[in-house]
Amino acid sequence: MEIFENLSASSRQEPEELDSYSQAVRDVTERLSPAVVSVGSANGRGGGSGVILGTGGGAATAVTNSHVVRGLTAAGGGQGGRQGGGTGRGGLRVALADGAQTSVEVLGDDPPSDLAVIRFEPETEPTVAPLGEAGNLVVGQLVVAIGSPLGFQRTVTAGVVSALGRSIRGAGGRLIENVVQTDTAINPGNSGGPLADTHGRVVGINTAIIGGAQGIGFAVPVSATFRRVVFALVTEGRVRRAFLGVMVQSRQARGGALGGAQVENVAPNSPADRAGLRRGDLIVGVGDNPVRSTDDLLNLLDESAIRRDIELRVQRGKNELVLNVRPEEQPTE
Repeated sequence: MEIFENLSASSRQEPEELDSYSQAVRDVTERLSPAVVSVGSANGRGGGSGVILGTGGGAATAVTNSHVVRGLTAAGGGQGGRQGGGTGRGGLRVALADGAQTSVEVLGDDPPSDLAVIRFEPETEPTVAPLGEAGNLVVGQLVVAIGSPLGFQRTVTAGVVSALGRSIRGAGGRLIENVVQTDTAINPGNSGGPLADTHGRVVGINTAIIGGAQGIGFAVPVSATFRRVVFALVTEGRVRRAFLGVMVQSRQARGGALGGAQVENVAPNSPADRAGLRRGDLIVGVGDNPVRSTDDLLNLLDESAIRRDIELRVQRGKNELVLNVRPEEQPTE
């Protein structure tokens, strides 16, 4: 076949049906892309992505990452804000799928979970993304990410769930547990955007990549914890957690010695200090719950423990003690 004949033949080809993989990705894109926003500062500085999860009263509510709104605010994205949010009111902006831009109010952000909730008033009724459940995912399942990597808005990438049940560190050292690991291409700017299943349901919020690695990204899972955090940020602007006033370090069990949370420092006049906790004590339990690491202790110090008498089981030397402590509410900063 001569080249001119080949060129002529190619111009007469009709579009073919997409294969099942491509069609699945295309379906997710058409359903979810209109609900994805780009989050930036008023001065045009880009920051990340977000996904609209609700509307009402002429406003849209979206979820993004805490590190996105805090990073933009630190770079001059705004000042003031609602109680507990600590970030700007009107200093941030979002760009919607139709190209419209509008200012943003940060309802609240939670560094330990790396989640934040923003609200804005679009000119037209926006698309709301449906939520799925990360607990239903399986390794090898197709997932799709949509966001604004490096400022390229509404970029679509696809991959698979690489692993489940991973943990990564959030701000303040708390673990973000059960994160979804994926090989979907995620770059700076994807943060805060959705990770979706093939039904177009959001199953995670893209949050982190491993520097220098390829094909290793993580998403905060849509779970009961996710729903609880988002509800708290919408209604109160913050997530309440309990506070003991100690610095602790995990100590692994070895050679017959117990594992737990080793007390490195006790703040003066803190709940732990008033309860008699000392440097060197090993916290091995809270009530009936065992504590084998710092993360176990932090997970037990949730809102339900605030201003409630609880028993700390402590190993001090060769003796196990039970100390009564009443945790306070953790300061917002």
